[in-house]
Amino acid sequence: MELKNMVALVSRTGRHLQRYNKGCRQVVGCIPYRYKVTKKTSLVDEDSLEVLVISAQRKGKGMLFPKGGWETDESIVEAALRETVEEAGVLGDVERVLGKWKFESQNKEGYMFPLLVKEQLEFWPEKEVRQRKWISVKEARKVCENGWMKEALELLVSRLTAEDKEANVVESCPQTPLSQERRSNSCKYNKIF
Repeated sequence: MELKNMVALVSRTGRHLQRYNKGCRQVVGCIPYRYKVTKKTSLVDEDSLEVLVISAQRKGKGMLFPKGGWETDESIVEAALRETVEEAGVLGDVERVLGKWKFESQNKEGYMFPLLVKEQLEFWPEKEVRQRKWISVKEARKVCENGWMKEALELLVSRLTAEDKEANVVESCPQTPLSQERRSNSCKYNKIF
């Protein structure tokens, strides 16, 4: 019997493996996206894209993109994939980093990556505490309350509408079980790269 893309249905907890840089907690996340099926075969435009947003765990905090703590036992890409599986229940290709933001109010640094979704899971660790929804880029601009997430979205749209997406792939979905942990935060930011 072959086991493929096994996902533990429990998120990682605790901060004993949390990664820090000069006292700043390191967080990573993804903007999951897919292409709508269209009849045109020309260049990508933002109307041909959909992004996946998730509900915040705390009521009234709006919709956001999956993100959480980067731990010492994983690469930045592994952490981004893990957080996306835990919170949004999707797998795919992690692409070139969109940027790095500093959240001064919470002493954190965050990295965001595009994730071209290849598989949507029926069950995932935070299914009972989060909702997920595919929406247009236009709608995402309205529902994402965090300014830094809107900025990351604009960088993604700019990149996808200007470049060949195949040149952006960093790592595809691993074929081994993913470890789990979940974190979510909203805070002020400064883009620092």
